[in-house]
Amino acid sequence: MTTSGTRAAHRPSRRQWVIEAATELFATQPPDEVTVADIAARAEMTSAAVYYHFSSKDQVLVEGMRVFAAALREQLESLTAAHTPGSGIGTEVTALLGWLAEHRSAATVFFVSSAGMSQEAEVLRHEIRTQLLEELVRLVRKDCEPVTDAEAAVTGLGVLALVENAAISQIRGDEVYRALGHRSFTKEIHRLADRIAGTER
Repeated sequence: MTTSGTRAAHRPSRRQWVIEAATELFATQPPDEVTVADIAARAEMTSAAVYYHFSSKDQVLVEGMRVFAAALREQLESLTAAHTPGSGIGTEVTALLGWLAEHRSAATVFFVSSAGMSQEAEVLRHEIRTQLLEELVRLVRKDCEPVTDAEAAVTGLGVLALVENAAISQIRGDEVYRALGHRSFTKEIHRLADRIAGTER
């Protein structure tokens, strides 16, 4: 802490503090209502210190999405690497949802709050969606060999849609999620993922 009670701008860790503070705010308020001053206050910094690292709150939003997306992709890659062929993919899909629940604020921003916020955010979302699809296709191939390119691509797309919609349902706590409860919701997602991949047991 500085004598003014705010954190200095220049340390590398300050950039992460800004992202974390902004993510908490963007997860609970419409991003267009959040100001740089709000982010600075949450991070215990001055607005000037925030601007030292980012040119605008939109840049903070996109960088936070980028950091989250990299961790999400890494998590999916780890699940794919550990997957036992022929065992179905429901376990990996529900494990991914569990990971998203553990990172609720960042997941809320990525899947819900940032939608339509900026062109840059939408471009990033499209890029990440493509990368997640590629990894899900690898997971499908590992589980369902032999499988054609077309089958793997369509199945991967179906699983991606399931993950995205299940994540949003879980984040929002919508009617379906509330009606089923967490345990039954997770069980049904597990079964549906296996059904999409053609491995329901």
